Amino acid sequence: MIRTMLADDDRLVRLALADILGDSPEIEVVAQASDGLEAVELAAAHRAEVVLMDVRMPRLDGIAATARLRALPRPPQVIVLTTFDLDEYVYGSLAAGASGFLLKDSDPAEIVRAVRVVAGGQALLHPAAARRLVQRYRAESRPEVRDARARLERLTPRERDVLTRLAAGDGNAEIATALGMRESTVKAHVSRILSALEVGNRVQAALCAWIADNTG
Repeated sequence: MIRTMLADDDRLVRLALADILGDSPEIEVVAQASDGLEAVELAAAHRAEVVLMDVRMPRLDGIAATARLRALPRPPQVIVLTTFDLDEYVYGSLAAGASGFLLKDSDPAEIVRAVRVVAGGQALLHPAAARRLVQRYRAESRPEVRDARARLERLTPRERDVLTRLAAGDGNAEIATALGMRESTVKAHVSRILSALEVGNRVQAALCAWIADNTG
């Protein structure tokens, strides 16, 4: 069972998510929080493995709550829930260590899949929305772009191939099939990529790739 917690200040949203996840025999909703502070407290108390996190909440917003959750001794994976237009908030949440994000109007099957994916240690990426986020940070003069490009220079050509697939939202098995390598080799490459880019997870690595690649 994947121990999952919901954090949203809208009770109806929490109820809807609980109903969606409750239909999956692999997922157990162990707690529900109405703000960021409560999310941090309940996640630790209930040993949550995955947290579905709203961005705008009272007392402590989703960005700050994500950072606190990821700093716990046994940090849960965090999936940020957002509307399409909250660019800077989602970017901040991913930078704080979230494993991915979903739009609030996502199909129920996609929400269930997201919990399974991040519980398995992978990232759930939404390439179209993510590229919109990056547009706010991709101007040539911004130090983020220069820094991202400098970090990518540390990678080997093969590692760049893996990062390209990762940034497109592929999981390890899909990357292995596309590049003709073993899944264990992909995992090793991903570990090396995270270290070379000085990032904490796959989403942050993808953001680094997107920022460096977009020059418009």
